[in-house]
Amino acid sequence: MLERLRRWLSELRVDPARTSLAWGIALTQGLVVLIVLGGISFYAVARLHDLADEQGKARVQLAGARARENLRRMGEDALSSVRAIADRATLARLIDENRPEALEPILKRACDSESIDACAVFEGSMLLAQSGAAVPWNQVLAASSEQTQSFLAVPVQASAPVLGAWALLPERPLARIYIVRLLDERLAATLSRQVGVQIRLVNYRTFTSAPVDALTSLHTTGLADGTSAVQRIKSLDLYAASFPVFAASGEAIVLIEARLPATEIDNSAGRLIRRVFTTALILAALAVLAGVLLGQYVAAPVQALTQAAQRLGQGDFSTSIPTGGAAEVGTLARTMEDMRRNLVDLTGTLRRSEAEAQAVLAGIVEGVYAVDRNRIIRYLNPQAARLLGVAPAQAVGRFCGDVLKPRTAADGTRPCEVSCPILLARTAGTARAVEHLQTGSREARTAIITSSDMVEGLQVQVMRDETELEAVRRARDSVLANISHEFRTPLAAQLASIELLRDGLTTLEPAALQELVLSLERGTLRLTRLIDNLLESVRIESGQLGLRRQSVEIGGVIEEAQSLIASLLSTRRQNLEVNLPSDLPLISGDRTRLTQVFVNLLANANKFAPEGSTLRIGAEAHDRDVTIWVEDEGPGVLDSDSRAIFERFGRGAEEEPEPGGLGLGLWIVRSIIERHGGSITMTRTEGGRTRFNVSLPCEAPE
Repeated sequence: MLERLRRWLSELRVDPARTSLAWGIALTQGLVVLIVLGGISFYAVARLHDLADEQGKARVQLAGARARENLRRMGEDALSSVRAIADRATLARLIDENRPEALEPILKRACDSESIDACAVFEGSMLLAQSGAAVPWNQVLAASSEQTQSFLAVPVQASAPVLGAWALLPERPLARIYIVRLLDERLAATLSRQVGVQIRLVNYRTFTSAPVDALTSLHTTGLADGTSAVQRIKSLDLYAASFPVFAASGEAIVLIEARLPATEIDNSAGRLIRRVFTTALILAALAVLAGVLLGQYVAAPVQALTQAAQRLGQGDFSTSIPTGGAAEVGTLARTMEDMRRNLVDLTGTLRRSEAEAQAVLAGIVEGVYAVDRNRIIRYLNPQAARLLGVAPAQAVGRFCGDVLKPRTAADGTRPCEVSCPILLARTAGTARAVEHLQTGSREARTAIITSSDMVEGLQVQVMRDETELEAVRRARDSVLANISHEFRTPLAAQLASIELLRDGLTTLEPAALQELVLSLERGTLRLTRLIDNLLESVRIESGQLGLRRQSVEIGGVIEEAQSLIASLLSTRRQNLEVNLPSDLPLISGDRTRLTQVFVNLLANANKFAPEGSTLRIGAEAHDRDVTIWVEDEGPGVLDSDSRAIFERFGRGAEEEPEPGGLGLGLWIVRSIIERHGGSITMTRTEGGRTRFNVSLPCEAPE
């Protein structure tokens, strides 16, 4: 409708922007009234059609239900009538006298009524007498035997289904009297007069073999429902209802078809619709006229206010606001003048406040962002943008969960859905949560988000990046747990050895005492090595590890390391084979630190190699460096862990044969080797042995 009006205005070459206020108000008011009345009218028309359709269906359904009820009452009346006839003593007497020829006149008089079409008297299965319309009594007798005294049947040879009843004659247990009524067109006409609409009685037997017509689907639906069906048959322009009637045995007998012409409903609805449209047009015309008068009254002072408002909108706050017109217009003019003055003051204040807020938000360390009621980001300071790895322009206008990308829970739920601090703050006043965010660089960041309550449609959140602090906490907890575990194991063993030594100091053999002392020595050496590794890692981390460079012979370093590790090797019955060339060049380095390197490598090999196996140390010289290797028969580590084992607190994924260490030994080895300008790697030999290769630069010739 709006599109048609626009085209009509364009054809008249009317520019709405240049139309006067009076005509604008008139046209707008008329258009609004037309739209409202049109919408109401179209809705009312649709509802009237729906109501009319419902009324038509209700009328025809009610008529069909009444017809079926009347048919049921006819069955009850037939049962009452047959009982009254059976009570006549004359019938019993004539049967006793064996005078069947005298029964027919009596039956004719007894059954001569509009509610009875035929009647008969049976002695067992033998027909004694009958009266009325021709009925295949043997089929009726068979159908009645499957039902009660009131029955329905659809005989094959009958012209229509029948409704009937039977009763026993007094003192004659084999004598019965039957009366029936044909469910034919005459009965349909009677039912039509009773219910007020046209009624047809459709024989179910002929319906199943009849060709498909417009009413077939209706009757089929009624039979499927078992109760009734109602439709508007557009091809026949009528409302129709179908009510199936079943015998007591469950057999379908007849279909009651109720018809109501659709024109009866449509004509009454059409008259009401025409009245609705006429009323709508009259009201629209009155609304246009009232709009013209109102526009002329309001136009002049409003035009003056419009011009002043245009100047204010252009930033000319020196413009004065004209007064005049109606009381409301005068109030509006004074209000606009007060607004103009307030705008002058407020603009200056806002500019100063904005500059101060921007300076504060840009200067703080934490990230700050603000969201609206729908959790859409409306502001993002530079610190928050850097933390999230996005540009402020990319984040503003997006859902905060899509920008922060908090890590989902194990069951797949997002924190935004179950534990959002923004939503919690709206009820509690403030909320705080630790979130693991996926930033723009895909690096997981840990942030503490503190959310305030909503103020004037905005809610401010402060983010503090605690990724490094959390990593430090995890490392601290891991180190403390490992240290406690590593110290507890040798201390427990030493305590057990001391208790055994104390209890058996005077009773044990010298060999047993020596074994206990050696156990204490091994535990002490292990604790000493752990403490040395811890102190060494602290020195390396703080940058205090210094090297006292001197000329170092590799053979002497290996011998010193072998003597320090000898007790550990003997404990696990392991051998150490040393195969060093005699012409190895000297190394420029710290002898003590290099000895510590090979002590850690041999201790590591001792730990992972099987008991009774052989450890090997070899070396070879190159042009500018010397490679020394330590081999053992241990399982080694996965290729993916070959680098991780040289990291601080790093250990392989395989299960260790002894309680796990701190993961510092190989890291210290790598740190010392790298400070000497060398490198260390781990490989697997062709024979399936684990080999650590240490490469150290040779001493420069003088």
